[in-house]
Order: sequence, then C-alpha cells, then structure tokens
Amino acid sequence: MMDIRNIRERAAEFQAAADGKKITISIVELLETDERRRELAGQAEDLRARRNRRSAAIGAKLASGEQQEAALEKEQIRADKAELAAIEAELDTVLQHYRDLMDLVPNLVSADTPPGASDDDNVTVHVSGQPPEFDFEPRDHIELGELHQLFDIERGVKVAGARNYFLKGDGLKLQRAVQQLALDLLEERGFTGMDVPLIVRTKAMRDTGFFPTGQDQAYRIEGEDAWLVGTSEVPLIAYFADETLDMKEPIRVAGVSTCFRSEVGSAGRDVRGLYRVHQFAKVEQVIICRGDAEESERLLQEMTRNAEDLLDLLELPYRKVAVCIGDMSQKNFKQYDIETWMPSRNAYGETHSSSNVGDFQARRAGLRYRGEDGAMHYCHTLNNTAAAVPRLLIPLLENHQREDGSIYLPPALRPYMGGREFLTAP
Repeated sequence: MMDIRNIRERAAEFQAAADGKKITISIVELLETDERRRELAGQAEDLRARRNRRSAAIGAKLASGEQQEAALEKEQIRADKAELAAIEAELDTVLQHYRDLMDLVPNLVSADTPPGASDDDNVTVHVSGQPPEFDFEPRDHIELGELHQLFDIERGVKVAGARNYFLKGDGLKLQRAVQQLALDLLEERGFTGMDVPLIVRTKAMRDTGFFPTGQDQAYRIEGEDAWLVGTSEVPLIAYFADETLDMKEPIRVAGVSTCFRSEVGSAGRDVRGLYRVHQFAKVEQVIICRGDAEESERLLQEMTRNAEDLLDLLELPYRKVAVCIGDMSQKNFKQYDIETWMPSRNAYGETHSSSNVGDFQARRAGLRYRGEDGAMHYCHTLNNTAAAVPRLLIPLLENHQREDGSIYLPPALRPYMGGREFLTAP
C-alpha cells in the first residue's frame, strides 16, 4: 500500500486522485483513523511496559517479604490487563478500518495525465496509417468469420452462455500466429517468455492493485482462496513478490496466458462479435526497474513502442491516446491506450493498454532492491498488452479483406500461416 507519510504530506493530491479516478474514500478519514491507530498503539505499548515493570517488582517484593505490597502490584496488573484488553480490541477494529481505507488509496497520476471523466476525454498523441477506403460493401468480422469458418459464436453461447465462442481452423491458427509473432518480437528485445498460472490467490490480486476496486471483474473459484486471472500481469508481478531483486538491468518478462473477465457493468455493450468476451488470450509485457522516474518513463515509451511495432507489422492503422484520470484504474500513474481502426465500428477500438504503475505494486507486493547508497528501495513496475486476441482479430480481418471475401495476410504473419498470402474461403 502507499506510504502513509507521503499521504499525510500530500493529502490534497491523494484526494484529488481518488476523486478523479472515481474511488470513494475520504483521505481526511484515513488520516484521522491513522492518528487514532497510533494513539491506541502507544497506549497499548505503555500498558505492556508498565505490566512488565510491575511483574518484575512483584518478585523483588516477595523476596524482601513485602507480601502486602506484592499483592497490591498483582491487583494493579489485573487492572492493567483488563485495560489493555479493551485497548487491543479497539485497536484491532481501528487497524482493520485503517487497512481497508489504505487498500482504496489510489496512485497519484503524472503531471502530463490529461484531466477528464471518461475515455471520451482521452487525448490523441499519435496516429499511424489511414483507415482503408473500400470500393465495395465490406463485411464485418462476424461475416468474415462465418465465410471462412474461423469461429462459431452461436455454439459458444449454447455451451457457455453469452460472450463466449469457439475458434476453429484458420481462426485458431491466426490467433496463435499473432501471439507467436508478438512473443518472438519481444524475445528479440530482451524479454523472457513465461507461461503462467491462470489461478492465483487473493493476495496476488490485491498486491497488484486489482483488488479491492476491481473485484467485481474477476471470477472466483468457489470454496477456495483462488481467482481466475484477467491478465498475466498478476502472476508475473507475484512471481517476484517479497524478494530483493537485482536491478542492474530492468527485468523484462512476457506472459502468455488465457484470461478471464466477468465484464460486470457492460450489459448491452459490444454484445455482438468478439470485441468484449469473457475468455481471451494475451501476450503481456511486464517490466520491473529501479525506482527512478526517468527510467520508468523511458521504459513506458519503450514497451508502448513494442506494441506499436506489432501493429505496424500487421499493417493496421491505429492511434495512441494519453488516458485521462477518469479512465485510469487505481494503480496507474500514467497510461497510454492504443486503439486500432475497426471498419465495422467505423471507429478506433482499444486493443492495447500501456501503464507505468510507479512503486504502487512494488510496495504492496514487496519488490525491493538495494541501491548504490546501500539502502533498500521499492522498484517501479510497468505493463503493456502486446497482443490480445481474439479482439485483435477484428481489425486484422476487417481491414485486410478483399472484395472476393479473401483476407490478405501481412508478410510478418505468413511464416506462422504456412506461407500463405491470403486466407480464402473453403
């Protein structure tokens, strides 16, 4: 959790961050609770010390024959124990409230984070490529999927309910091709690929900042302290939890995983097709570096560029936006989203998200390193969606379709697709 001393010194900034991120917390209440916590802890410590002194005095008095004085000391100890029990009971209650409030304290945001209330207020900072102009009536990804027998949404709903699907044939091959292309790109740039657990404990979700504010988006395994992950960022950060890390060079890892999200609050939104589904696959970049603002900013730009380079290899038009405070999660200090052009939406749709989390996760998860000054410091952590499929298949299919229904495959994908230049309908 965040440093309470920093919160005391910058209370107004933390309250502004909470308000901007729509997190319901009173920093004043937190500071009052912290003051009471420290007051009670001090009283408890004084009582324990007094009890210990009296216990020592009893032995001395008994040894010197002062029976009556020893009995009085015993009576006082009983009174002290009763008072201490009452204080400890109140302290336990105050401590729990303090921890609950601290769990809600958001990360501050960077000075260049745009103001705003929603994704409508995000600011475009870069545009690459031009949306295609078709001289025929283009199909959407659902029509193309049916034509090429790439996926089956109807049977996915039959088997698993809304927002589920089957990938099959070239649809499965295409998804795996995009994933492998992303993984190969990252490994060339110093990332270590990792296949991660899909089930994690509550601690891992909390340490990474997905709980408590995002708990309604996660699937719990009934009867266990276990949750299905919505991103491999969670197990990748947890992998290094409570360790002293070597930070001579940043740690770069790329997680490959299936992901699960409940999509609570999205009823009626993007119900058609593959844009918003319960189960999907991702290649996720995670970087852990020294707690240095300049270094983590440089790495944010680097990992965002990796995602942009993947889209360039896929020959897809996209834009990069600076995410406003109202569209940021509790944990993020600075964030970019990358939105790829989707002809069926006649708009850009989010396909990547890139975040500098500062030391927010490191403090919760205990990621530290020994600095040149010999002292222990908290790391900074960063994450980025290198490739999320099947969502990324939407622009890939729709932008590269031809009038005859065939789908152009960019050269970067062809080695993973048997050398084919086009997908042609069966």
